[in-house]
Amino acid sequence: MRKMTSAYANKMLRSLEEDKEFWVNKEMSSSTYVAAINEEPVVPEYDYAEVAATIAELDDKIAIIKHALNVTNANAKVQVGDTEMSVDTILIKMAQLNRRKAILDGMRKQLPKAREEQHSYMSRNAVPEYRYINYDLDLIKQEYERVSGIIMEMQMALDMYNQTVQFEVDI
Repeated sequence: MRKMTSAYANKMLRSLEEDKEFWVNKEMSSSTYVAAINEEPVVPEYDYAEVAATIAELDDKIAIIKHALNVTNANAKVQVGDTEMSVDTILIKMAQLNRRKAILDGMRKQLPKAREEQHSYMSRNAVPEYRYINYDLDLIKQEYERVSGIIMEMQMALDMYNQTVQFEVDI
């Protein structure tokens, strides 16, 4: 059993994934070779059993760490403002709020009145058309700031949790 924080576990996962990528690439480049009929082949060093065992060992460690992270994310409670939330709920809510923030960002950047582009040849002499916003621009700007604040508050609580709270991993 080993204790680690979420931040450490994620760094360890990145390292294990890089190691796995190395072995997968080694297998791809060393498991075959090309040689002309009339030349002595240069056979790369390759041991299938060693490579397969190493990749399987890395996959096992990755699965164990990811499972431990998932369990702790589902069970651990973090205080976000006045609300206590599980880490996985925070991650889900942050993703939802970030999508909403992107929409609000586009809306807050709209001009109250903008001329529409005419793309067809037939519309050259047509009367210009304008696109108008159908919402209170100040309200959208306030909502954008409110959603940004909630995301920041969640991120700060999550960062504190990830750096300080330890859980056990059976590796």
